[in-house]
Amino acid sequence: MTTPRIEVHDDDQALATAVAGELLTRLADAQAAGRVPHIALTGGTIAEVVHRELARLAPGAEVDWTRVEVWWGDERYVEPGSPDRNAGQAREAFLSAVGVPDAHVHEVPTTADCSSVEEAATAYAEALREHGGGGFEVVMLGLGPDAHVASLFPGHPALDVRDALTVAVHDSPKPPPERVSLTFEALNRNRALWILVSGEGKAEAVARALAGRTGAGGELADVHEVPAVGVTGGEETIWFLDRASASRL
Repeated sequence: MTTPRIEVHDDDQALATAVAGELLTRLADAQAAGRVPHIALTGGTIAEVVHRELARLAPGAEVDWTRVEVWWGDERYVEPGSPDRNAGQAREAFLSAVGVPDAHVHEVPTTADCSSVEEAATAYAEALREHGGGGFEVVMLGLGPDAHVASLFPGHPALDVRDALTVAVHDSPKPPPERVSLTFEALNRNRALWILVSGEGKAEAVARALAGRTGAGGELADVHEVPAVGVTGGEETIWFLDRASASRL
């Protein structure tokens, strides 16, 4: 388990600028070292700001976007054009603008592609095995007020899935109810794990996750109660926070 680095930025815009700049540097360095970097994107409000910053800063970076492979840590199992899909937002905000080839954008299947969320999860796992390259350069995750990451929610059976890369999620506590999520096993196949959090409403979850991950509160947290303690970075773990989300630390 890597010791997490905590970066606290003034607001969500400053946070997003820092994440975007760090990612562009990381991608360029990976390519200079001869690797084809695979990244796992997240969704949510802070992701939208990060994606806009990536589009803004990309022209000045030494990243060959035709040699970047893009995945998602989780996705909503809905129709292709649904605004709930994380992939649609990312495509619109920066993937199309920077020129990532369609063949390198690995979306979770939609309701038009698969007849059930279980089928979608199986198909995504097969794609990851075929094209995943063995792991991610960077996995980016948001954090919910209940300390969930991806679509791995407290008390849900998905937390106990082993020997699988993906899981079908039913009865999500936040809509839409059906989702596909990478498992801990897949998320932890990374060189770097970045957790991006903004807003005072998530401050308690940040404090619980960081204390529970290190045992600073007296003991390690149970992953069934604080799912965020189940993820770690292979070489680095960074928590990118704004001042509001860091206010309970």
